[in-house]
Amino acid sequence: MTGDVTVTGFGVRTAFGTGAAPLRRGVFAGVPSFAPTTRFDTGPYRTPMAGAAPDGPDAVEDWALRHALARCGTEALDMAGLPQGADAAVLLGVAGDCTSITRYWRDAAARTEKGEDARGSADRIADAVPAYLAESLAGGLGLTGPRLTFTNACVASAAAIIHACRLISSGRVDAAVCAGGYLVEEETFGKFDSGRALSRDGMVRPFSADRSGLLLGDGAAAVVLESAEHARRRGARPLASVVGWGAATDAHHIAQPHPEGVGLARAARQALRLAGDPDGSALGYVNAHGTGTKYNDGAETRGLRAAFPERAEAIPVSSTKSTTGHLLEAAGVVEFVITMLALMDGVLPPTAGFTTADPECDLDYVPNQPRRADLRRALTINAAFGGANTALVLERP
Repeated sequence: MTGDVTVTGFGVRTAFGTGAAPLRRGVFAGVPSFAPTTRFDTGPYRTPMAGAAPDGPDAVEDWALRHALARCGTEALDMAGLPQGADAAVLLGVAGDCTSITRYWRDAAARTEKGEDARGSADRIADAVPAYLAESLAGGLGLTGPRLTFTNACVASAAAIIHACRLISSGRVDAAVCAGGYLVEEETFGKFDSGRALSRDGMVRPFSADRSGLLLGDGAAAVVLESAEHARRRGARPLASVVGWGAATDAHHIAQPHPEGVGLARAARQALRLAGDPDGSALGYVNAHGTGTKYNDGAETRGLRAAFPERAEAIPVSSTKSTTGHLLEAAGVVEFVITMLALMDGVLPPTAGFTTADPECDLDYVPNQPRRADLRRALTINAAFGGANTALVLERP
């Protein structure tokens, strides 16, 4: 067991609002955030629904994502008591083009057709470079450590946390700010709609027999990780420890998970071994990837059974995407925060919208209502297109 990576601060924003209190009123109460989005014309699509913040931008631009990340990062540093100017790494998970590069070329083409100057601003191009967002976040927070951006889709911010844990546990850095963000926008919305992945009835029902797809949602979060010794020297209050982490790929399909959850099981086993708990005997909860799609939920169930076959039926599992929506690159870090709150509060967030049990999804999914639990450890897992999988084990101080 590593035992030397401590969480000392976080900042989070979802469709429920900013901070932990809205998550407790929404995610932990099993209240979905979904409503018709007004950010773009949803008429051409199969559904207008998303978990978009009502106080969010009318049209998502990268400045809005930068603002959300900066706000979360500032809140995380303030909670941790880590001063600006600290020698801390900044690790970020965001989309590969940050949504603006496609719009830039589309706008340039439209200007050309009208006989106008097609040259775009240099700032617009810079905003489309993922590494620029990490530089912008680090510069805004005054942090002087190494910076790195992860763009591996729905595990991006979880991968950022895993890399930070490796840097800290190996002694290469004392502290890191890990962040991720996604705001609902038309480019990605249209892609998921064309792939018929979006739920048409405005609900996400992970692990239910009648599940019909996912919905997208706004999400941004940042967490401060430190070595336990560094946190002790500063007198920082530990919120949780990260005691295990794992990452694995199965490369089964460009979009579909391996039907047996092979990569997910491998990542979870790595994390549990590192945590000194190979059979998951200390686990009290799993925050599942749980997209509510036909392929994911059955594969994930089988992957969890393979990861800890003797205990799978005894460990409660839930999907908080049933309330937040799928936060894509931000899913890992936001669900990390939710899992940490579950440990801190002793409450399991439910799988909202759960209806009829599916024979291929036969675990305890904490249906519809929160549940009190005396938790010591919890596992949060994420998966992404291309067969990427991540797992993180958190422990209560």
